[in-house]
Amino acid sequence: MHYVGHLSRSDPLYGYLRHDILPQLGMNGVVPEFRVHRLRGSNQVYLYEDREAGIRLVGKFFQGVAHRSAEAASRRMRAEYRNLRYLRSIGFSGFPHYVARPLGCNAGLDLVLVEEFCEGRLLADFILGAIRDGTRDVLFQKLGALAWFLATLHNRTADDSRVDFGPECAYFDRITAQLTSGGRIGHNEVRALYQRRDRWRARGCVWEDRQVLVHGDATPSNILLGDGPWVIAIDLEQMKRADRVFDVGRVAGELKHFFMQYAGDRWAAEPFIGHFLWEYAGHFPDRDAAFRSITARVPFYMGLNLLRIARNDWIAVEHRGRLVDEALKTLA
Repeated sequence: MHYVGHLSRSDPLYGYLRHDILPQLGMNGVVPEFRVHRLRGSNQVYLYEDREAGIRLVGKFFQGVAHRSAEAASRRMRAEYRNLRYLRSIGFSGFPHYVARPLGCNAGLDLVLVEEFCEGRLLADFILGAIRDGTRDVLFQKLGALAWFLATLHNRTADDSRVDFGPECAYFDRITAQLTSGGRIGHNEVRALYQRRDRWRARGCVWEDRQVLVHGDATPSNILLGDGPWVIAIDLEQMKRADRVFDVGRVAGELKHFFMQYAGDRWAAEPFIGHFLWEYAGHFPDRDAAFRSITARVPFYMGLNLLRIARNDWIAVEHRGRLVDEALKTLA
């Protein structure tokens, strides 16, 4: 969190927060003095805080995000607002499973989505704690809580439609094309990746489960964790209907990436990945059958996530090579 100054009373955003947002919180007539902090995130995300009045609001701006048109940004803003409202309407509004309360969105103010501020520590902090400080038991506990959250989300939103694996193959192709155009992988790696994609597409298991709502970006920076089993999901603009293992594989891939990068060991994440998958499977009537089904599909989504991470400019060249190599092994 980085302090950037005060929000001027002459700023149109100030008027919006004071007159449209605060009354929803029972704060009619309050004249706040907002201190502004920049938060981490791919969008421009800010905390607006008046400590004396006890106000903490998050403003997420969608306008001006790189590689996104104004029309696409507007769709993203409205989609996240709807997603937050919907999940709260089906029970994700209290302990232990929670999403932030959306308070408003305004296309005229740089496409801002305003929501309540939620307390919690990022999953990333617990992963790094296990690696650097040896707090492995805590990470095991938090992964169990996350598995419960995701299983609840998926089971509560399952419908009778079968998974369509086609869009995931198209996403795989986009990631591969980005790696190729950026000179991050060579011809032999591209050919090997497409061969693996085709083999996965031919497997019946990736088409057989029912569609569910997935978070869509369940990374360690989008999961907040509190005391006990308390889990708060943020950044829901990419929520969609897909295979439940889309989320599960992303978490597994992120664990693999963190332990490869910060522990220097491609095997060190395995106990945590196995625990997470087993805990997730425990929220089904037949745990063993669920575990077999999930683990049959998770290598595709895990490998896809490793490739997704590898395409980022901030990834060091050596680590990128390790990620691509691990993805190839995982997808084999």
